[in-house]
Amino acid sequence: MTLHLDDLRVRLLGECRYDSPFAEVLSTKRTSPHYVAEGDRVLLEDTVAMLAEHSLPSVQAPSFEAAGPRRKIYFDPARVTAGIVTCGGLCPGLNNVIRGLVQELSVHYRVKRIVGFRNGLQGLTAAHRDDTVELTPEVVRDIHNLGGTILGSSRGGQDADEMVETLALHGVDVMFVIGGDGGMRAATFLSGAIRARGLDIAVIGVPKTIDNDLPFTDQSFGFQSAFARATDFISAVSVEAAASPNGVGIVKLMGRHSGFIAAYAALAANSADVVLIPEVPFALDGDGGLLAHVERLVRAKGFAVVVVAEGAGQDLFDAHGLPQLNGRGTDASGNVKLGNIGELLRTSIEAHLTAAGLAPTMRYIDPSYAIRSIPANAYDSVYCLRLAHAAVHAAMAGRTEAAVARWRRRFVHVPFSLMTRRRNQVDPDGDLWMSVLETTCQPAEFGAVAARERISSGFC
Repeated sequence: MTLHLDDLRVRLLGECRYDSPFAEVLSTKRTSPHYVAEGDRVLLEDTVAMLAEHSLPSVQAPSFEAAGPRRKIYFDPARVTAGIVTCGGLCPGLNNVIRGLVQELSVHYRVKRIVGFRNGLQGLTAAHRDDTVELTPEVVRDIHNLGGTILGSSRGGQDADEMVETLALHGVDVMFVIGGDGGMRAATFLSGAIRARGLDIAVIGVPKTIDNDLPFTDQSFGFQSAFARATDFISAVSVEAAASPNGVGIVKLMGRHSGFIAAYAALAANSADVVLIPEVPFALDGDGGLLAHVERLVRAKGFAVVVVAEGAGQDLFDAHGLPQLNGRGTDASGNVKLGNIGELLRTSIEAHLTAAGLAPTMRYIDPSYAIRSIPANAYDSVYCLRLAHAAVHAAMAGRTEAAVARWRRRFVHVPFSLMTRRRNQVDPDGDLWMSVLETTCQPAEFGAVAARERISSGFC
């Protein structure tokens, strides 16, 4: 996907005429190795070769607008009503972002009112628009110590015009949408409906996905907390497998389209023998298949540990004439329902090893909800707070139809159109997956006969 500078420009509601509460502290700021001044931009590409492909001066190369406070702002804080909503599945750090937004809006900008809409975008429908919560620093004081979201969340499409009417009835001037790809799409539709009605409402997104699959962000908030918790389950199942005759441990982790949680958790635990992700197809059967590899592991060292992302191996269900164990169809967000790859692996490995005379002791864990419902760890707590600050600065400065994200370790504004254009995935040819292969000693692919020839004679 080729991007140009105009693709990365963020929409501005109008001229910024009000003095910012940060104007004085910003007066002496200049771009430095640790700060990007508001007039500077952050380059999209990070290698000389990629930048050279554009054959453009650096000021014309694709770049993001830097996030942060401005000297002048668009809205008069004394007259602003802000709205906050959390959408989609849970993720560590949601309450941290809510708390950060409320604190920044109340303490530094001194906005008039902050409204929390309950249960996701359902809270902006006509039937639920009066079910709101008034958010103040006192209300959110301790919520960062809790998992989940105090506002509640939900999935499903809502009518954009109906949601805009709710915002108008509540007098909302700036709206913060905390959500994943579905939430960013909804925010895009909401922004379009706002523009169609000629309303002066800024919509800013704080992108959230436990799978780390949203593009144009170094890492999604909550991801580190989630994979750290997943590491505990991998370590536990490894101990169980090693202590059992012909032990096989399987941990199924979240990752519908992207295997980042499985990859990072496996690297952190450093005890997995196999990692399976959606980006890398694999075969079950044959001399170079997964089942044969697990058998060799059990014969060589007495046990095996497999980490699998939920979206891995979905082609196996149709290829083997197997029903998708979770059924077909889509969920409320339009996501295709997945077959239960963890159960398929458990039954297939157990049957294969039993037939090979190695009756296994199976240990299977699916901790999906356990890793996404925890409070944010220290790293994510800081990250969430800084994202919240950046979101408030963007909205008050009249930016709209954009999300705040961290790119190349700088906080930037990313147009909604880019946040929903593609998906961030593990690159099978990249250094992360190479590290997984080096750590697990698994073959680069399962299925080819040649795979066995590439297996080291010793096992990690």
